[in-house]
Amino acid sequence: MEDNYPNPASVLEENSITINTRPFKIGPEEFLADFGSIVVTENRSKSTSRLITIPFLRIHAESKNPVEPVFGLTGGPGMSNMSWDWGFLRMFLPEHDVVLVGYRGADGSTILNCPEVTKAFKFKNGQSDEAILKNIGEAWEKAAKRLNSEGVDLDGYTIPETIEDIESVRKALGYKRINLASGSYGTRVAYFYGLKYPENVFRSAMIGVNPPGRFIWEPEKIDSQLKYYSALWSRDSILSKKSPDLYQTMRKVLENMPRRWLSISINEEKVRVVTFCLLFQRNSAAQVFDAYVAAEHGDASGLALMSLAYNYFIPSLLIWGDLACKAVSADFDSTRNYYADMSANSDKPLGSPLSKLLWAPLDYGRWPVKKIPGEYIKTRNTDTETLILSGSIDFSTPAEFSTNELLPYLNNGKQIIFSEYGHVGDVMYVNFEDTKRILTSFFNSEEVDSSLHTYNPVNFKVKLSFSKIAKLAVAIVVFIIAAFATLIIWFLKRNRKHKTLKKIRKSNT
Repeated sequence: MEDNYPNPASVLEENSITINTRPFKIGPEEFLADFGSIVVTENRSKSTSRLITIPFLRIHAESKNPVEPVFGLTGGPGMSNMSWDWGFLRMFLPEHDVVLVGYRGADGSTILNCPEVTKAFKFKNGQSDEAILKNIGEAWEKAAKRLNSEGVDLDGYTIPETIEDIESVRKALGYKRINLASGSYGTRVAYFYGLKYPENVFRSAMIGVNPPGRFIWEPEKIDSQLKYYSALWSRDSILSKKSPDLYQTMRKVLENMPRRWLSISINEEKVRVVTFCLLFQRNSAAQVFDAYVAAEHGDASGLALMSLAYNYFIPSLLIWGDLACKAVSADFDSTRNYYADMSANSDKPLGSPLSKLLWAPLDYGRWPVKKIPGEYIKTRNTDTETLILSGSIDFSTPAEFSTNELLPYLNNGKQIIFSEYGHVGDVMYVNFEDTKRILTSFFNSEEVDSSLHTYNPVNFKVKLSFSKIAKLAVAIVVFIIAAFATLIIWFLKRNRKHKTLKKIRKSNT
């Protein structure tokens, strides 16, 4: 990484850049690219703030006369902006440079890793809710104190500062206007960048919009989406025989969660969190539903696998310090009882498990970051030409939030809702050619024809279910143990036979 993105920190001058230009491969193709770093102030509101470095990457367009570049802004917070799927960005390269600017806190000279929080998320089975949340809250506070002691100014790792990093790179590369292609959290950055620098944004395409205030997943919306999935499920006569009412199946299993499968413990809270995360994309959602239907019929193997997967998936899911700085400074409401609001109840059997895990611990430990200015919290009117692409069953960024909370403020905005698609990955790849035609036509001509989208219904049929994976894993473990035991028995018998022969030879002599 150091070879790719040079570190100009030794220059010690704000906005100084260093660039290495070399070939960059996307699949079998090769493009010319600039791997660069820029020096920026950690906290621009403090004159004495230290300098940090932010990486950026520019892939040059195929055209000798490219039009406005496309700046990519991926999801998070807590994820790098330097690891996009290049196959997706490839669509823009015929006419546009593609530029990625690292997210401070997740990329560059300061990464806000929090091993204390990662460890706390790996809670043990049998712990009470209060003990789990208290440990996580204390871990948040401990991590913040450690970062502060290392010289990190947490107030410097917020959305406004991220916006200024993008603007600094735009200026350094000499672009007059840019296009923005954003997904999930990146849409929040794109929207406020357009408000702050309207003269610098030509067009903005947003996938899976995250409006202000929506870093919290609300249980009411999650519940309504489960019912939507249940209605889609009921259309299939074969699936309906397995479960006449998918929503009620999930309710029954969630309210009577099995405690173990074979010798494997099943942790209810871990299953809930993994369930919610896997509902983001429709293929993984189908596997979740298959596991719940199997559990209703007495086979809890899929739930056991989900419970085991939690410790390998959730604790390392994000760069937690970066998430905390962006989310807490923007959306945290200190007057709200997140534990009560996000917990499951008789009306909402799943609740909002990830919101509960992330936000309720802040009752026990602080993440000391200031609230960002109101201009980065409230929606306002913008004239930027904007296209919103949404999935109708997106658990992370529901389409209705875009429709009701952001679209009314887009004077030149349009939304296309992809029926039965989930979060960003679905919109991008379920029918890649459709998405490619829509996005490239938008950036190249502003004309967008929603008929370019082909209806592609959700498929609940699962080729390799969680239950099969769990049983296969157990079978492999049993086979290895049996093979090892057989080897030991063979060795002992061989050793005993060798000793017997030795005794016989000795007695014969």
